[in-house]
Amino acid sequence: MANFTLDDVRQRTYKARDAWWTVLLVDPLAARLVRFTANRTRITPNQLTVAALVLGLAAAACFAMADWQWLLAGALLYHLSFTLDCMDGKIARLKGTGSVFGAWLDYIFDRLRVLACAIALMAGQYAATGNVAYVWTALAVVFLDMLRYMDSLEIFKVRAQMRSALAKARREAESLELAELRAGGGGPDEVGARLASAERTLDADEAEDEDRVVGEEAAEKAADAVMQRGLYTRFPWYARVRDVLMRGRIRPHLFSGIEFQMGVFIVAPVAAAIVSGAIIPVVAVSAAGMLFFELVVIYKFWMATHAYNRNMAALEEKIAGYRDRLPEGEFERIQAGAGTSAG
Repeated sequence: MANFTLDDVRQRTYKARDAWWTVLLVDPLAARLVRFTANRTRITPNQLTVAALVLGLAAAACFAMADWQWLLAGALLYHLSFTLDCMDGKIARLKGTGSVFGAWLDYIFDRLRVLACAIALMAGQYAATGNVAYVWTALAVVFLDMLRYMDSLEIFKVRAQMRSALAKARREAESLELAELRAGGGGPDEVGARLASAERTLDADEAEDEDRVVGEEAAEKAADAVMQRGLYTRFPWYARVRDVLMRGRIRPHLFSGIEFQMGVFIVAPVAAAIVSGAIIPVVAVSAAGMLFFELVVIYKFWMATHAYNRNMAALEEKIAGYRDRLPEGEFERIQAGAGTSAG
């Protein structure tokens, strides 16, 4: 059996920034369960994903009963289901056993859990009260969850494309700059220093990934600054708030899809067990919080696209200048030997 320590779990599996609900209410328990599971069992990430769905469906069955005792039981089961859902990724990162299929399974089962719990919770309340507003609330929850994750996936894809394009343009600009330096008689020390600087820049660009773990967090600020420089200039206080939150691994996006789910499937049932009819108001507040922060994310993304366009225009201008100054045919020769020179 393995012998992972709690520090191993934290360094290798904790995301450099995560939802505050996960950081404060899930990770402290999940980390200890991950250490035990990794050291003492042969349970796989996919098995944990399936177990998380089973607990989620059990939570849905409790929600459908509608009585306060069952609402409390459903909220507890949902929290345990989410804890297992966090554990599968941590086990995969800790043991290096992640897979593309596992990531797909985790995503699909997450959506199934939300769908089942939303229908069961609101159907149970509708059956108990006859209030058709619960039907519309169920539709709203499913729609908002779908919208949140579709938007997140699309933004992630486009940002990855922008980072890739910037990295490619920078590599081309650096190759041409080094060629011009050599042609101008630059010494090997100067060329080597410029190449090392270029590699550090590209490493920082390619490190921007919210799924990076704590052990890699040193590159976070450099990576984020590539796309968000305009945001920090316009709102200087944002960087200070972000840094304070980051010290606790909490991302500035304070009400994400995770907090929305917890508001709907944990806070709302618990509130309804105490105060009858509390589900719809709590869901409405949760939805408003998520929508507000989604608009913030879209605004940040919009600013990042403007920064990308400016950076690409500047790089293309620089590349065109280098090409014009190089002797005819020199650029093609440099391109053909770029891989050897960079190595």
